[in-house]
Amino acid sequence: MTIPFHKGHYTARFAVSARDVGVCQRLRHQCFFGRPGVDADRFDLLCRHLMIENEAGRLVATVRLFEMASGAALSCGYAAQYYDLRGLAAIGSPMIEIGRFCVAADVLDADVLRVAWGHLTQLVDRQHVGLLFGCTSFAGTDAAPYGQAFAQLARCHLGPDTLRPGMKACETVRFAQMDHAGTTPMPSLLRTYLAMGGWVGDHAVIDRSLNTMHVFTCLEVAKVPPARARALRALAQDAPLS
Repeated sequence: MTIPFHKGHYTARFAVSARDVGVCQRLRHQCFFGRPGVDADRFDLLCRHLMIENEAGRLVATVRLFEMASGAALSCGYAAQYYDLRGLAAIGSPMIEIGRFCVAADVLDADVLRVAWGHLTQLVDRQHVGLLFGCTSFAGTDAAPYGQAFAQLARCHLGPDTLRPGMKACETVRFAQMDHAGTTPMPSLLRTYLAMGGWVGDHAVIDRSLNTMHVFTCLEVAKVPPARARALRALAQDAPLS
């Protein structure tokens, strides 16, 4: 069962049927590939799919959540294909891998993301989640345009040595080896994580199947700045979710 939450023109709920999941997969394909299709993989069956719909019932945003009881389950997740996560495996608290977070290209209303973050915050509090993580994507497979963005990540936002993931993928870009001339900004989703106190690994993985580069991104819930935590909980307080 899922109880919808309404805010402004939008309703948020979890997918409850194969049809719901299919709608999410079609929006993902449109967002990631720029054309109609179905973006599906084996991890969809392990996840819950959060759906943000408008008043007409159109899906305008989605994100999939793989809920893990502890770091012992990390090897089953999406990120473990590309990153050596042994540093996080000993964490005993619940964690959530966030993936395939996307918003329809023609939807610019900030309430869409507020609804999504309100639900995620409530889920974190209800399940005593200690860690949120995932792969944040940069468009394209050419690292050069992101030189300054990668330099900023290396300078200000690297994770602790004991937790930071190691290299595992075949094609990677080390931030420390980048020419810092490119000025394309980092993705807005990554900026959101960083503003909440999140951190990243020290390299990007080139994913040619999705035509992206992605960076391991982690948010330790206990380290979210108090003012930001209060703001997130204010979004969540009227958001019933099951």
